Amino acid sequence: MMGRCVVCGKESRYISSFLSVCLSCIRERPEEALEIAKQAHRKVREEFGLPPYPPDDDNGIECNICVNNCRIGEGKTGYCGVRRNEKGKLVEKHIFYTYYDPIPTNCCASWFCGAERGYNLAVFPFGCTFNCLFCQNWEHKKFEYGVEKKIEDLVREAERAECICYFGGTPEPQLPFLIRATERILEVKRIRICWEWNGTGNKNLVRRCAELSCETDGTIKFDLKAFDENLNIALTGISNARTLENFQMIAEEFDKENMLNATTLLVPGYIDAVEVEKIAKFISSLNPDIPYSLLAFHPDFKMMDLPVTPRKLAEDCYRTAKKYLNRVHVGNVHLLV
Repeated sequence: MMGRCVVCGKESRYISSFLSVCLSCIRERPEEALEIAKQAHRKVREEFGLPPYPPDDDNGIECNICVNNCRIGEGKTGYCGVRRNEKGKLVEKHIFYTYYDPIPTNCCASWFCGAERGYNLAVFPFGCTFNCLFCQNWEHKKFEYGVEKKIEDLVREAERAECICYFGGTPEPQLPFLIRATERILEVKRIRICWEWNGTGNKNLVRRCAELSCETDGTIKFDLKAFDENLNIALTGISNARTLENFQMIAEEFDKENMLNATTLLVPGYIDAVEVEKIAKFISSLNPDIPYSLLAFHPDFKMMDLPVTPRKLAEDCYRTAKKYLNRVHVGNVHLLV
């Protein structure tokens, strides 16, 4: 299937027909391209009954949980769909899906973390601070699919596990609750605490999460969708400035081998070796030994018309990243064509 860029008119199987703009225009004509991209994101948000953009109600309550800094009006929800203004008070949903994975598991850090046996408790919080058009866990937008849980529920479920991985969606909208739950779990037993997120959380909350992972030999995986801010906005609807700031903060403040790591999904037509080089240079400037995983893409959500990651793209990106980083890995290799 061929997609067409509304800005330049180019047609290609590597242009998403839903996004309707090509990589070249996002980079070279960002004003025009991002206006088109914002329309695509608005359609998604409306489909799921979510705010089309982070609310900024002058009379609302400010939520400082993540980069979006929503000011939520009476009876309205924040961008994530998790936090709501009810009669002048912020309340939040604690909606999750949890399951056990045998170790070694399929988590993004399994290629280096050293966990060998037992079970990982996978905790999937609903809600997200981004709006990725290629989301491979888009069900986080359907809150009716999840189950409301209390801290005691997670404590009980953690009894069977050797590690916990909070992912999603992304954990950021529920970080205060998850931090409290984690602290309670650690009062009961020692267990590795791992986070997989887009990195947009409040800096103090992110630092506390890093402390918990550092103390328990866990990992923190940042999903670096892109380095170029305009490209990140086109693909996810939101800036990646906070993501990069938080990544740098953890790299500089926590000297713990194998804790901080990063992944990038190789979305064909949008994430190329040029983008991977920028990301690899950024990571290397902090520490060239930080593990970096390049993940093969499969068509999902609103980018069903894109092909899976071509093997040549993965190989080019791998070679490029290896020029700057000592530990580079390609994940989901079975998808490569």
